Amino acid sequence: MSTSIDALTLHHYDCSNESYNLDLGGGVELTLMLIPSGEFMMGSADEDIDASDFERPQHSVKLSQFLMGATPVTQAQWRVAAGYDVENIALKPEPSNFEGDDLPVEQVNWEEVTEFCQRLSKRTGMIFQLPSEAQWEYACRAGTETAHHFGPQIMPELANYDQEIGQTTVVKQYLPNRWGLYDMHGNVYEWCQDHWHNSYEGAPVNGTAWIEGGNANRRIIRGGSWNDYPRFCRSAYCDSYSPAYRDSDIGFRVSCAAPRALV
Repeated sequence: MSTSIDALTLHHYDCSNESYNLDLGGGVELTLMLIPSGEFMMGSADEDIDASDFERPQHSVKLSQFLMGATPVTQAQWRVAAGYDVENIALKPEPSNFEGDDLPVEQVNWEEVTEFCQRLSKRTGMIFQLPSEAQWEYACRAGTETAHHFGPQIMPELANYDQEIGQTTVVKQYLPNRWGLYDMHGNVYEWCQDHWHNSYEGAPVNGTAWIEGGNANRRIIRGGSWNDYPRFCRSAYCDSYSPAYRDSDIGFRVSCAAPRALV
């Protein structure tokens, strides 16, 4: 049975914007945050000693508003979608190394998370996809310019990183950013749409995914993980893997255009 945009329920959220809950079935919901339109400086400044050349040049990007998952997709959410009709490929209902309904799903590759988005789109009549790299960084920063949305330094009280805990943690365990997004730093890396490029020379300035040129055999990941160094958890840090790659520290969250009915 399909749902529609009318199935989105508005909730007042303890942050500066609105959230909407989408019923996935089986008593499982997906919370989407309304990310406001705006402009920001993407990438790292030349003087940032923790940055790599592929995070430069820093450049202005202007984005329209969109919806984004408040958390990485959880194992409970994944399991429900794994039971939806197949679009292109089958999905294992229990792929993760660390098991728990409220833990982020991991051990899922780019092709599989794209299938998840396609199934969710078919189910709801909305267009779900992975965020573009620009959308991800803009949403992560939430108006900030520091290395992390909570400030210049990362600490164990603020995120799961550097094997401090030794595995993923349940979503919403740490404080969200000002736009209501959890786990943007650490826990699991998150797949984005974009091809890998060696720098931001020629990158889109409107927030769309950069899927022209570059290396289509490598897709962007963002956010750092439970297993990685602090510098890899910065707002501007990016890396890439083959679309077929999977690991226990890579998951994803969804994005969606904001329908007129919501704004």
